[in-house]
Amino acid sequence: MKQRVRIAPSILSSDFAQLGEEVRRIDAAGADYIHVDVMDGHFVPNITIGPGVVKALRPHTKKTFDVHLMISPVDPYIQDFSDSGADIISAHPEAGAHLHRTIQEIKRCGKKAGVVLNPATPPDVVDHLMGDLDLILVMSVNPGFGGQKFIKSQLDKLRILRAKIDSTGRPIDLEVDGGINFETAPLAIEAGADVLVAGTATFTGGPSQYAANIQRLRGSA
Repeated sequence: MKQRVRIAPSILSSDFAQLGEEVRRIDAAGADYIHVDVMDGHFVPNITIGPGVVKALRPHTKKTFDVHLMISPVDPYIQDFSDSGADIISAHPEAGAHLHRTIQEIKRCGKKAGVVLNPATPPDVVDHLMGDLDLILVMSVNPGFGGQKFIKSQLDKLRILRAKIDSTGRPIDLEVDGGINFETAPLAIEAGADVLVAGTATFTGGPSQYAANIQRLRGSA
């Protein structure tokens, strides 16, 4: 069941010196979700933020915190990010030994659960989890850095996952992250995505452009 297109600006591309204010700005500009990229310098070659920063940002918006954990091992940190104010917590199959257990831990914390598929991760990894998932995130770049070029082979993966989701009849978000801009957003939507993570495309031009950027991305549908 494809849902309306929603925009999830990634704060990885925001001004970290004004992070709270940036969250308020993209909220006011019409963001649907606030996408939080958590990187550990081990699972991916970059270090970003931890649960303390998420907790500090929580009072700045009531919008959904869509927290993407690029950390390994992931299970020991799920409770911390849950307590910090995450609404959706997503993890990679490669970030722990037992993906089903990871999803169950997210659910135990009372949060929506997502699985993240890297470009080389096959779509059938979700087959025996569909009844527990609230979100599937397709990485259209290799995770670790913003500003990368969209990998077009992931469009086929989106189509496959769209069919899997539709066969369940459940409102599972199909999210795409990486190289999403005004040219690639329509391709991703056509392939079945209904949540677009957009960092550079949202924050380009500064605060006066955030609303127009979000509106243009949403209009790609």
